[in-house]
Amino acid sequence: MRDKETLAHIDQFLKEFSFTFKNKDLLYQAFTHSSYVNEHRQGTQKDYERLEFLGDAVLELMVSQYLFKHFPNLSEGDMTKLRAAIVCETGWVMFAHTLSLENKIFLGRGEESTGGRNRPGLLADVFEAFVGALYLDQGLAEVNRFLERVVYPKIADGTFSHVMDFKSQLQETVQSKDLGQIDYDVTLEKGSAQHREFIAKVQLNGEVMGNGKGPSKKDAEQSAAREALKKISG
Repeated sequence: MRDKETLAHIDQFLKEFSFTFKNKDLLYQAFTHSSYVNEHRQGTQKDYERLEFLGDAVLELMVSQYLFKHFPNLSEGDMTKLRAAIVCETGWVMFAHTLSLENKIFLGRGEESTGGRNRPGLLADVFEAFVGALYLDQGLAEVNRFLERVVYPKIADGTFSHVMDFKSQLQETVQSKDLGQIDYDVTLEKGSAQHREFIAKVQLNGEVMGNGKGPSKKDAEQSAAREALKKISG
């Protein structure tokens, strides 16, 4: 018998995304750790490891497709770097916490007592496993709908742009198309010393092409350059 509180958390999660699983066993498998299976050998539960394998591949495909479609100015090498920053344990843990997946995992007592519910590797695995289960039960269209709510907005808002040099890309694009002169201007600095925020703009021949913000002048300028790249590529 699965924990009723955990089941309730999963049901609420499904309602938030309007998901209706045809195969509930597949859904629950995605949230079942091997420690739970080992402690409930009389049952027919399976752990999430095979679904994790599949979900990893599905996520890499979908993120690759998103980058290819929405970042037309990125080279193959730059897309690879950006994808690597997203499709990794750190990225999946961030999304797992956003979704409070730690409340939706079936764990054995031993794993629970050692803090397994908040272990980064476990959370990342469960995120991948859920995507694998969603793909098998609902198909790529529903996986894409899920990622449009959870993952893609974080890519679009520059959460992973620390691995990219958008200023250099903008400079190269402007030069290759002979578009003119680029200038950056930090227009505002606010917040306390511990929580500084800078706002910058980038102009092309005196026309503002992008605005950005960040915890440093460099980050704000990178964000502005990214917005300008999107505008130039149309």
